[in-house]
Amino acid sequence: MSSPVSQESTRRRLTTQQAETVARLTDAAVEVLNEEGFDGLTVRAVAKRAGVAPATAYTYFSSKSHLVAEVFWRRLAQGVAEPDLAIAPKDRVAQVLRDVSLVVAGEGQLGGAVTVALLGTDPDVEHLRLRIGGFIRQRLAAALEVDPENPGPVVDALEMLYAGGLVHAGMGHLSYEQTSDRLVAAAHLLMENQPQ
Repeated sequence: MSSPVSQESTRRRLTTQQAETVARLTDAAVEVLNEEGFDGLTVRAVAKRAGVAPATAYTYFSSKSHLVAEVFWRRLAQGVAEPDLAIAPKDRVAQVLRDVSLVVAGEGQLGGAVTVALLGTDPDVEHLRLRIGGFIRQRLAAALEVDPENPGPVVDALEMLYAGGLVHAGMGHLSYEQTSDRLVAAAHLLMENQPQ
């Protein structure tokens, strides 16, 4: 099954065969991560698990952080739908925050690895970090029916909420389910005085 996200790459547009290779690599990365943790994860180990030559894997991923960030981007893009405009704005925001915070719930060590990976300095990670941030901003702006280029202070505050919540969850201070509940409660508090 092919989607626009599966044919994207940080570095270039992918052919169908290349997209399948990248999918094998990202699936293998989650398997290796859950067995070895982020410290034991290497692009070489992932390539071996995926049945791909290490040199091929490195043409797609510059580092293990880049690989983990790509896994998160794909999960996010496929797991966070456009807000349902038929429900109240605060409920749309709650749904976006819930979806974002639960996208790696139950994924073993992936959540913690995403936190570490996204804080890295790899230029390919930086590119994905901007893509991820823009995607979440777009979803929150859509939920509030505001311009994502100039969304205003409420979206800015909601972005700070989710970023802090995901760092807490990634560090193991809260589960992703607890994070989701707290994000929704905080968003409701923030939006109490907003027009509905």
